[in-house]
Amino acid sequence: MTQVLELQFETSAGKKATFSIDAPKPKLTTEDIQKVMKKMIAKNVFDGQAGTLVAMSGARIVDRQVTEFDLGIE
Repeated sequence: MTQVLELQFETSAGKKATFSIDAPKPKLTTEDIQKVMKKMIAKNVFDGQAGTLVAMSGARIVDRQVTEFDLGIE
């Protein structure tokens, strides 16, 4: 099973921006996530077509399970 932490923000252009982080620490807390997200907004280091980050919108961990099939292809 693969996990991805998704940090969701609102931007200055009124859009949504999502940052995905592979293999997050197993025991993240809400406080840990909020602290990082607040720093990302305060440092203002991300500015793209959707604008700068202005507010936290959400956060979630997505679990993904991949099953591969052996098709005998080399």
